[in-house]
Amino acid sequence: MTHKIAILGASGYTGAELVRLIAEHPNMDIVALAAERKAGMTMAQVFPHLRHMDLPDLCKISEIDFSQVDLCFCALPHKTSQEVIRDLPKDLKIIDLSADFRLADPDEYEKWYGNPHTALRQQEEAIYGLTEFYREDIKRARLVAGTGCNAATGQYVLRPLISAGVIDLDDIVLDLKCAVSGAGRSLKENLLHAELSEGSNAYSVGGTHRHLGEFDQEFSKLAGRAVHVQFTPHLIPANRGILATTYVKGDPHSIYETLAKTYVDEPFIQMLPMGETPSTHHVRGSNFCHIGVVADRIERRAIAIAALDNLTKGSSGQALQNANLMLGEDETLGLMMAPLFP
Repeated sequence: MTHKIAILGASGYTGAELVRLIAEHPNMDIVALAAERKAGMTMAQVFPHLRHMDLPDLCKISEIDFSQVDLCFCALPHKTSQEVIRDLPKDLKIIDLSADFRLADPDEYEKWYGNPHTALRQQEEAIYGLTEFYREDIKRARLVAGTGCNAATGQYVLRPLISAGVIDLDDIVLDLKCAVSGAGRSLKENLLHAELSEGSNAYSVGGTHRHLGEFDQEFSKLAGRAVHVQFTPHLIPANRGILATTYVKGDPHSIYETLAKTYVDEPFIQMLPMGETPSTHHVRGSNFCHIGVVADRIERRAIAIAALDNLTKGSSGQALQNANLMLGEDETLGLMMAPLFP
């Protein structure tokens, strides 16, 4: 069976990544690509690297016949996404790549994103899209909320450790390096080549980064009490990749064994040998996440590090993984490509 797919927000980085992945999927056919400001253009004009593909021209959302669509990926900006999804057909399967449905509590959404939620009914049915931990719920879902790329990377390390009780919940430090594509495709002065290259800087320091809302929600739910991690993201002069270095208190070997046991059967989470550390170079362009654990010189402290591609495993690849589940396909279909190296 061929599933008919629409992508809203196809002119952004995550939209282009969805096209790249889905175009090679044997059971999916892209029937509509929407981009309001670039409607009427071809994908080849917007993304020349996709010119070899036979794709529909970009259109406005209002021009799509959703009765001919089985599943819709929504790669629109925050706030816009909820307004669009609120008016889509009630039986349409949707995967949202924005932040609009990630936080179950509308008050928390308003706190972190600065505007009230306007699609409360849809929020109530949304399933959090961290595939490895919400797999069964995602299979039955109509609306799945893709995670933040930073939030996914940190959770792959910390969720199993919090669940197993092998680390001190009041002493968690997460230092994260994120490539520039995580900021989206819109023009920003600080993302100009001359402003970004040959340097790195911390941002959203002191607990202001929006993905902390996801950490608070998910970690506190796991622990049965409030868990607040100390989190500082850094912008690095690279196009793709996230490297999350987590400092935790606990027995390093118990920490390693907990992670290894959790991910032993997961196709996209690769545990490195004890003492080995991952690199964003080794996951670039793939749906894999590599995790390593190193014992610190200080007794009963460990450093756990995760690396993934923010556009693939952190966003569009995760979305396709979830779409496979929602449509009854093999979860790995269209996603087993090897990373690009060098």
